[in-house]
Amino acid sequence: MSTGSGADSAPAPIPDTMSATRTPGPARSPAADGAPADAGAAPRKDPGDTAGRRRPGTPRDRTAGDRTPRDGTAGHAAPDPDAPEPATSAPLAPQGATTAPGTPEAGPATGGRRLAPGAGAVALDGPKDPGRPAGRGGMFSSLSIRNYRLFASGAVISNTGTWMSRITQDWLVLSLTGSSAAVGITTAMQFLPMLLFGLYGGLIADRFAKRKLLFCTQSAMSLSGLLLAGLTLGGVVQVWHVYLAAFWTGLVTVVDNPTRQTFVSEMVGPDRVRNAVSLNSANFQSARLVGPAVASALTAAVGPGWAFLANGLSFLAPLTGLLLMRQSELHQIVPTPRRKGQLREGLNYVTGHPELIWPIVLIGFVGTFAFNFPIWLSAYANDIFHGGVGMYGLFNILMAAGSLIGALLAARRRSTRQRMLIAAGLTLGVLEAVASWAPSYWMFVVLVVPIGIVGMTTNVTANSSVQMATDPEMRGRVMSLFMMVFTGGTPLGGPLFGWLADSFGVRVSFCVGGLVCAAAAVAVGLMLVRAANLRIKVDLRRGRQHVQFVPRKELATAA
Repeated sequence: MSTGSGADSAPAPIPDTMSATRTPGPARSPAADGAPADAGAAPRKDPGDTAGRRRPGTPRDRTAGDRTPRDGTAGHAAPDPDAPEPATSAPLAPQGATTAPGTPEAGPATGGRRLAPGAGAVALDGPKDPGRPAGRGGMFSSLSIRNYRLFASGAVISNTGTWMSRITQDWLVLSLTGSSAAVGITTAMQFLPMLLFGLYGGLIADRFAKRKLLFCTQSAMSLSGLLLAGLTLGGVVQVWHVYLAAFWTGLVTVVDNPTRQTFVSEMVGPDRVRNAVSLNSANFQSARLVGPAVASALTAAVGPGWAFLANGLSFLAPLTGLLLMRQSELHQIVPTPRRKGQLREGLNYVTGHPELIWPIVLIGFVGTFAFNFPIWLSAYANDIFHGGVGMYGLFNILMAAGSLIGALLAARRRSTRQRMLIAAGLTLGVLEAVASWAPSYWMFVVLVVPIGIVGMTTNVTANSSVQMATDPEMRGRVMSLFMMVFTGGTPLGGPLFGWLADSFGVRVSFCVGGLVCAAAAVAVGLMLVRAANLRIKVDLRRGRQHVQFVPRKELATAA
């Protein structure tokens, strides 16, 4: 079970955060938001009743719909009475999230329309995980759920087998052909199906029960590993066998990836999706540290066929975990019935929601321009620092260690904000540009680890933000588009940056990738600010110096 890496919070209507200070606005009635005045409203207190009044100096009690958090997360702004009502066709609040009686759902879908000032469209900061007390949780909170423990336990074994297979597969092709181009073809065969058929995988994930789908995909991956092991151990393997196995694995991944991504929310519920996504990434990176070393030792001792056999057998662990899961404890989503135009519906859904389309655009740039590490690290080890394969292995271990740290740090955060995604993408690009011109081996080594940390933070943040901003019945199609854009950039960016490295040097190639990533992060950040209908406000008065983003109407009033 190869686990993919990804703000898990549903966007709030007005993101007037990103500032150090904020003045709380007056409390609102439910009717002010378009809700019926008597719908779940609390009884009005008698003016003479002072029992429930706030004493001077004590915090004001606020409902969930009128919350102004102190941690910088976005709250609701008072609506403009002259503004048209926002569309309410597809609420973006996570399933299972609770709101106080009489308060509106958080984050109505915009349907692609720009909302009036005060109504909001995109949140740069999302609320904390809904429905979870502030003192509960932690870095490994998802492991308190039995079904997820079974899933994660099986994944750590199969992920190790997957990394063993990847290393052994590349070595086998190189030994059969003596050609690096053949190794590149193997990689392309594995990623090409996602680029061509990725959206169909998400459609399948939405239509069928995800636990049963995962049982089928994991069985198919096991069969691929066992067949390749039989051919290799029998001494009849040829390079086209490896190509075919890689293409078959890629086809299965088209369905497995979005199904696995969306199954996470069914196991842990909406309030722990971000934590579970982070732990999945940590799981995968842990296997990345162990799998290649085990594969190298096993191949050297008994041959590559046994490494393929170990990979095929490793899928028995997740298959057993799926069988042992308690269906009654799953947060099951009703499968989407089959009808015409569902692919187009998914694309229209994404393009109509800025909080979905722009993170996907950014992760596409990151995957295409900033994640070409096999090309860059191998060239730095061989051409710049003249260390050979041993140094290349060290760079990969350091990168995996940084990615593991980044995933664990992401698991500690209880909320994910759009500004975290933008900051991580910008930092990743800047670090790559700086590392590209590192004058010494030790400076480059020091920079590889933080690049791994920030790269994983970008991936996890984008993944969980897109999941939690998506309606459950659309999640499979949206996540398949996410993975198609992210991994589909590999067959495009690899040849491009390989050509740049050959023509102008690896330092130029690495620097260009980082600069494009940083520029994309800045551009996407500006687009999110624009979509949220915000403007920058600078207050330089004594004692109140700060810069913040505020709704356009508030800035005009202040002027």
